[in-house]
Amino acid sequence: MELGYFSMPSHPPERGLKAGHDWDLQTLRWLDELGYSEAWIGEHHTAPWEPHPAPDLLIAQALLQTKRIKIGPGGFLLPYHHPAELANRVAMLDHLSEGRLLFGVAASGLPSDWAMFNVDGMSGQNREMTREALDIILRLWSDEPSFEFKGKYWNVTKPELMFGFLKPHIKPLQKPHPRIGVAGLSTNSDTLKMAGEHGFMPLSLNLNPAYVATHWAAVEEGARRSGKTPKRSDWRMVREVFVAETDEQAWELSVGGMMGRMMREYFLPLLGQFGFLQYLKHDESVPDSDVTPEYCAKHNWLIGSPKTVTEKLEKVYNDVGGFGGLLVFGFDYVDNPNAWQTSLRLLAEQVAPKIKHLTPA
Repeated sequence: MELGYFSMPSHPPERGLKAGHDWDLQTLRWLDELGYSEAWIGEHHTAPWEPHPAPDLLIAQALLQTKRIKIGPGGFLLPYHHPAELANRVAMLDHLSEGRLLFGVAASGLPSDWAMFNVDGMSGQNREMTREALDIILRLWSDEPSFEFKGKYWNVTKPELMFGFLKPHIKPLQKPHPRIGVAGLSTNSDTLKMAGEHGFMPLSLNLNPAYVATHWAAVEEGARRSGKTPKRSDWRMVREVFVAETDEQAWELSVGGMMGRMMREYFLPLLGQFGFLQYLKHDESVPDSDVTPEYCAKHNWLIGSPKTVTEKLEKVYNDVGGFGGLLVFGFDYVDNPNAWQTSLRLLAEQVAPKIKHLTPA
């Protein structure tokens, strides 16, 4: 099983934008030193708890400060970017990465972002735009010499040679393109179906394992549309993880630290607005009011000593039928950096060696 990282990035509203950015860079340097294989950086525009609108700015700096880890947007919100411009920007970033770039795409799920960009997310317009934009990007990166695309949302031309020297020429370093990842949340996720249809890497967000198990069915449904065979080794699972020397320390540092605060003040209320708290429950009879950070720590989070986290991780793996990568959900521990660094280190040095046998096909 691969170890990776999923960063919203998340920061408390009082954290300055540069201070949060600097924390993210520090964390990426630690991940690289500890041998984590990949990191994904989110994009949001109207969430003070998720304050980074341009993941490629962080990625470009991080690539200069790391040596091995693969990094990518997790993902670019395709409805908010012109696909031709983004295709060129991502291709250029792939060259700067010398092949370490991942390319994550997402449809955007915040109503406040939809409002800012005048996208009707309630009707599914954001998902339609995501599919159309990705189709355009992949065609621009292909060997197709020229085309005219007349879409519902964008009209794009890949022009033929002009004046003997002007032509589209910017393509990714990796052939045919960087590995593409697609994040999904709901039980019948359209984006995870798209991942299966195209053979992209599915990224399952942090839900109760009973619900996450249904994500693979969505991937398989999409794969059947195109005749592909999805591989569980490509499947990434985002989880809240905190490892400490003892179970008691891990509980105090997670529930009583920034992980608990972010969940209490932002993430759980946000999920509640969408009716998604059910996805965190181990039993449907549990009232929404009982879904607290303490509840999640008990039923969903991978927290505890190295021994406890190893056992919990193996149980999740078996419950969902196997997956290829664990992505640690990132939090802002600027006020206690040693605790977060220690957690990342213990996961890499004391947990990872004990789960090497978890290798799905």
